Amino acid sequence: MKKVVIIGATGETGMYITDYFCDIAKDEYEVVAAGLRKTDFFDRYGIKYYSIDISKEEQFEQLPTEDVHAVIYTAAMMPGRMVGYEPMKYIDTNIKGTLNVLEYCRRVHANRIIFTQTIRDLGNKIGKEIIEADATRDFSYKGDHAVYVISKNAAVDLIEHYYQEYGLKRFIFRLPTIYMYTPSKYYCVDGQKKVMGFRHMIDQAIAGNDIEVWGDPSKAHDVVYVKDLAKIFYLACNCETTDGGMYNVGTGKPVTLLQQVEGMVEVFGQADNKSKIVFCPNKPNARQYDIDISKTCRDLGYEPSYSYVEYLKDFKKEMELNRFKDLFKL
Repeated sequence: MKKVVIIGATGETGMYITDYFCDIAKDEYEVVAAGLRKTDFFDRYGIKYYSIDISKEEQFEQLPTEDVHAVIYTAAMMPGRMVGYEPMKYIDTNIKGTLNVLEYCRRVHANRIIFTQTIRDLGNKIGKEIIEADATRDFSYKGDHAVYVISKNAAVDLIEHYYQEYGLKRFIFRLPTIYMYTPSKYYCVDGQKKVMGFRHMIDQAIAGNDIEVWGDPSKAHDVVYVKDLAKIFYLACNCETTDGGMYNVGTGKPVTLLQQVEGMVEVFGQADNKSKIVFCPNKPNARQYDIDISKTCRDLGYEPSYSYVEYLKDFKKEMELNRFKDLFKL
């Protein structure tokens, strides 16, 4: 049976991707998981798991060498997970690690690699124009995200080299924020740990507290659920009509800030204690962007499965089940 190797399976996105493939594709592919953590979590799926540091080439010798159809590569060092500021970690993980992954793909004759790029490679276009899949890079060389974006751009260039030199098909997906339930509510901003804004608002809705809507409530952006991302990766694994390229991940239906908060109150609020929405027009605006997913739909046959409210309802189920809590104990 052909194998799909998921590198980054212990990450927050990776755990959902692995879960999806073990469920939807178990009769098509042998799923193999790899990540940095040492864990027996994946025993419950009946799949092989390897603990590897992708910055160390020799550790890839543990991974399968035969019948590797696809490598799904979600492992990365990101600003949202970096306490303080250590830019060398971006180089070691996102550039050196990518080269090691690509060399593994070449050695085992993998058919394709599926990779996640950051939407910040077009950071200067965000909020100003529709984000096109094949748009030329336009990002800021300033700030704490700069080295991160540079490292991800370098990774994309390395992948393109391996496509042109060795024929490794490449499906590269530009990601906005991917929403999902995780046991942790925190991420880092400028190296400081903070509660994620949407998790704070969900907590307020559950408690029945007032929820502030800052700035212009009509500002809108795509809210992409992780299970739709997993669906896209599955479609990319099965696509035989193209060698891939750069694709946008989105819903095609931006959700306004007000709609987001109203949905949280509807799904998470108690019937007898609904939160009041308090408008704060003098506070900073939320981000706004519109992502063109026509290429993703055309090439891969993608249609989003989750509307905004459907995502919230499934998020609530995942929060109640807390299926991945054991993965974060170590």
